[in-house]
Amino acid sequence: MNSLEKFYKGHSTPEARWARLGPYYAMFPIEFAFDVVNTYSKPGDKIIDPFSGRGSSLYAGSVLGRESFGIDINPLGWLYSSVKLKPAKKNSVLNRLNMIYNCRNDYANELNEYNDFFRMCYCDEVLKFLISARTNLDWKKKLVDRTLMAFIAIYLHARIGEGLSNQMKLTKSLGMQYSINWWKRNNLETPPEIDPYELIREKIEWRYKYGIPILADSIVKLGDSCKITKQLANKKQQEYSLLFTSPPYCGVTDYFIDQWLRLWLLGGTREPEYSKETHKGRFSNKEQYKALLDTVFKNCASLMAKKSCIYVRTDARSFTFDTTVDVLKRNFPKHRMKIEDKPIPKHVTTQTMIFANSSKKVGEKDIILTN
Repeated sequence: MNSLEKFYKGHSTPEARWARLGPYYAMFPIEFAFDVVNTYSKPGDKIIDPFSGRGSSLYAGSVLGRESFGIDINPLGWLYSSVKLKPAKKNSVLNRLNMIYNCRNDYANELNEYNDFFRMCYCDEVLKFLISARTNLDWKKKLVDRTLMAFIAIYLHARIGEGLSNQMKLTKSLGMQYSINWWKRNNLETPPEIDPYELIREKIEWRYKYGIPILADSIVKLGDSCKITKQLANKKQQEYSLLFTSPPYCGVTDYFIDQWLRLWLLGGTREPEYSKETHKGRFSNKEQYKALLDTVFKNCASLMAKKSCIYVRTDARSFTFDTTVDVLKRNFPKHRMKIEDKPIPKHVTTQTMIFANSSKKVGEKDIILTN
């Protein structure tokens, strides 16, 4: 069975079962990622994604025998992708789960510090468990802790019975007052009683049922793509055959607000907070947006092999699309450009539809450059 067959064989292989790890708004469809990697690169090639999100491009490349390098500024995206590329051993993760669960009562006195949102969202057993995980898991430095934290983050909120929370969306963290009002209108003020140990244990057992996928060596870095691609360009140690990415869309969404509750679990604030840090907001400043794309693609241009492909999925709306095309033409002048329309099916909701959109250009476009 080849690598593509392993992926498309339902959930009955480790490659298929780990492929969709981590709900993340505005993520690549995993089938699309495999198709692009398979079409525009070959085994042994190197792939780079400077806006890697939950790492679908990196995972597809790794399954198909391409060493991949990704960068993302959002800790949640980095968490999902790094665990998907290198999960810890199951028994070690289960042992760590047991330790975190057994420590939960040490945090009973902290429950009263949490507001109505948290007390309506989680029963006491779950909230104590989450505080224990938030306090004790060194997810940035330790593989086992990182793997366990990814599982907890995935199921932090979902429909009742599918996760640790009261009724919520799986992919996106909704606002505090909105959630409280919705729960009250629907007679859900009292959160469901859930055993967090059993729920997370079952999710771990399911994911590991067929083992861990066999992957090419790949890396994902947490940080600013402008800075990290500059460091790579200065070293000039790699030559990538495929640049495969989807940059954030200008003025469309704020990836940090979208995931504020999961970011709280990772050590962030207890309420949604618009970030003032560079490249962590909604990208509403058009000049800063242009500068971001230009800097990243300029740095990446010096990393590409002589024979290479640049595959970029972007927004169909004028400013983001036109800016992306201009930046790519400027930084890859010797490549031939092809543009493919990717209209959004009516039944699908994407990041381009989150906010009011008066434009008729609803959907995405793929910009493909080859030489």
